[in-house]
Amino acid sequence: MKKISLLGATGSVGTQTLEVIREHADQFSVAALAFGQNIDAALPIIHEFRPRLVSVKNKQVADQLRIQIDSGIKLVYGVEGMIEVASATDSDMLVNAVLGSIGLEPTLAAIEAGKTIGLANKETLVTAGHIVMQRAKESGVSVLPIDSEHSAIFQSIQGQDRSAISKLIITASGGSFRDLKREDLEKVTVNDALKHPNWSMGAKITIDSATMMNKGLEVIEAHWLFHMPYEKIETLIHRESIVHSLVEYADHSVMAQMGLPSMLVPIQYALSYPSRMKSRLTKPLHLSEIGNLHFQKVDTCRYPSVSLAYQAGKEGGTMPTVLNAANEVAVHAFLKKKIAFLDIERYVEKALEHHQTVHNPDLRTIEAVDKETRVFVADLIN
Repeated sequence: MKKISLLGATGSVGTQTLEVIREHADQFSVAALAFGQNIDAALPIIHEFRPRLVSVKNKQVADQLRIQIDSGIKLVYGVEGMIEVASATDSDMLVNAVLGSIGLEPTLAAIEAGKTIGLANKETLVTAGHIVMQRAKESGVSVLPIDSEHSAIFQSIQGQDRSAISKLIITASGGSFRDLKREDLEKVTVNDALKHPNWSMGAKITIDSATMMNKGLEVIEAHWLFHMPYEKIETLIHRESIVHSLVEYADHSVMAQMGLPSMLVPIQYALSYPSRMKSRLTKPLHLSEIGNLHFQKVDTCRYPSVSLAYQAGKEGGTMPTVLNAANEVAVHAFLKKKIAFLDIERYVEKALEHHQTVHNPDLRTIEAVDKETRVFVADLIN
């Protein structure tokens, strides 16, 4: 029985993680979980999985929840509460499915506690990849990717000579506006942007998919996860989302991981690794029914967010932190209808231009730059 600590239990990846745990209740259990403030969604989860420890956003949410759950469940809150969940003594693995840079400190705490990390939180590696991967190496902790693209790469390198890898190819659906020209994006709405053609995801990730910033963030993640220089990481638009990513080797052989669009596969693989388990939750891929698969280069003039991410990644230091923080603030403003869709990347670019890079930053510097960037972009918007 593998005991799981879960951050972001009521979100898209969190609820799908619980689906996998539910299907394989003889293999997995929930030792601890964290969510924000959606008590209505969390209560059935708590009653079903009966974790001994639960963390919520703040004391107000904790006070509301306390009277509705078993008195034997320890209730904590805030970042400190998330850290306690992540490093829970009776858990074996942390699944970090929380959204945003708030997921960084709990990940580091779990590494220090010797937990295996199942990572679905992009910001952890984007903002502090050098710190996270170094500490994982020092602690002998495995960081297993849950993003479908990174899981695909991870699966494609099993049993292979990693020194023979010549290229990583990360695929992208192209997002909600892949059939629109750039000039058509001036007046698109929030509702338009949230209509992803292939995947069911949270609002922020869906917007990132529309701007293709999610692909830029994934490039930075891949750099740290697989110790790969940016010059050897490519992106490719693949409309069907059947080929989740590819790895090219020195002999020009290319390994690809394929399947119908579903986060359940990478989630289950991270939980069960190195084993594979049957699943009644997913459907088999019938290529004869798919018919054709399409691929095209990413036009960085059409999707400048990808270029911004490569630039920030190659610059390194605190620049990826600025990229991520500025994007989070801008996307939030767009979702609140304060700015236009194309303004998202414009504010990100302004933040990058404004920032003076700090190389080899420590955690305190990263946190300070993150806060400064958020204030800078918020002030520009206001």
